Amino acid sequence: MALTFYNTLTRQKEVFQPLDAAHVRFYVCGSTVYDLPHVGNARPVVVFDVLYRLLRRLYPRVTYVRNVTDIDDKINARAKENGESIRDLTERTLLAYQADMAALGALTPTVEPRATEHVAEMIAMTLTLIAKGHAYLADGHVLFSVPSMPDYGALSGRNRDEMIAGARVDVAPYKRDPADFVLWKPSGADIPGWESPWGRGRPGWHIECSAMAEKHLGHPFDLHGGGLDLIFPHHENEIAQSVCAHQAPFVGLWLHNGMVEMNDEKMSKSLGNVLTVREMLGEAPGETIRLTLLTAHYRQPLNFTRDSLSQSKQVLDRFYRALRPHRALVVPDDLPLPAGVLAALEDDLNTPQALAELHALATDLNKAASEGAKVEAKAALLGGGSLLGLLAADPEAWLRGGATTSGLADGEIQALIDARIEARGARDFQEADRIRDRLRRQGIEIEDGPKGTQWRRVG
Repeated sequence: MALTFYNTLTRQKEVFQPLDAAHVRFYVCGSTVYDLPHVGNARPVVVFDVLYRLLRRLYPRVTYVRNVTDIDDKINARAKENGESIRDLTERTLLAYQADMAALGALTPTVEPRATEHVAEMIAMTLTLIAKGHAYLADGHVLFSVPSMPDYGALSGRNRDEMIAGARVDVAPYKRDPADFVLWKPSGADIPGWESPWGRGRPGWHIECSAMAEKHLGHPFDLHGGGLDLIFPHHENEIAQSVCAHQAPFVGLWLHNGMVEMNDEKMSKSLGNVLTVREMLGEAPGETIRLTLLTAHYRQPLNFTRDSLSQSKQVLDRFYRALRPHRALVVPDDLPLPAGVLAALEDDLNTPQALAELHALATDLNKAASEGAKVEAKAALLGGGSLLGLLAADPEAWLRGGATTSGLADGEIQALIDARIEARGARDFQEADRIRDRLRRQGIEIEDGPKGTQWRRVG
């Protein structure tokens, strides 16, 4: 099956044809580091981490760039509010972001460029746009001239009035056209700034990604991803800057993930329903949160609830329970790519179908009779899980850890299980049932089998 993705620009599914089959290059808009990341911020990280894992198994070399925005007015305002330096705020927040995304099983991108380290490239691109007649200087600002690009708006499909309204920026008197947007703006003494041909100032948000993408991926490159909310104006403006600077196409395919909702409402700070990843990690393992973010197709909205988190924990428990009896079986380091999981992901990252295939693989493992069949089934389940960034934990550790921690220590649990075994041996089934019920009330499920009694914590 051919690798296909839905291209936001053409509004149809297309076969992926990399510019260089020996080296696939893609870019994803990353974090603006002024606050702890919330679950909505985590969705594109997890979605495009699956894409990265898939591409790495299909192509010999993949360069994945996910930028860090550390030049932004929100950062300036938060640092002032906190009474700390901008550098201290961004360093602390970036470290928290990286730790939280690692806890969700996200691989480190090939390059994680910071805006503050690429101002020279932004100035150079701005100078090019001025020289080619696509930008102009006005009142200390450099602005991109939207009318200079006839097909501006092709990505979002918005008309001119919608674009002006959607930009959410007051129409400044120095703009030649209300739709024009800032490439460079002056900085006061209390705001970070860099020397430029137009005086001390700082770049606009949109030019940051265009410059960093060109620096690390060249022009053009294969794939660009991000949240649905970035299509306009951010990605629209990226296209305008990069295409007009190079007089050539910018990106082969545009991929956008849907938004996260909380209890069927859009997740937003104004509604007070924002959940940080750090909060959720206090309630559930990162792998459970990751699975929850993959249960809906990436282009669809995702309703994130604690019930959905609990359901994801049960699903993972099922997978790990299938693996548990076969911990000692050695599988190849180079895990296979199960055909069903691979076909699902090659069809526009269809993670719900890929998860359905994992369930089938777990069933195969449970039914496997011979040693060879068990090894093959275990390798297939782990191989499918690795494409999704799942099933990396030790089954025993997972099942004894769980989403919520029982008040009983492992030794206490084992002592109660031993007491139950003794009661059953004495045919005191009432006492054995009492112990089982006590363990269940503590969130401990026990399972009797040919290899003895095993236990697991349940959320």
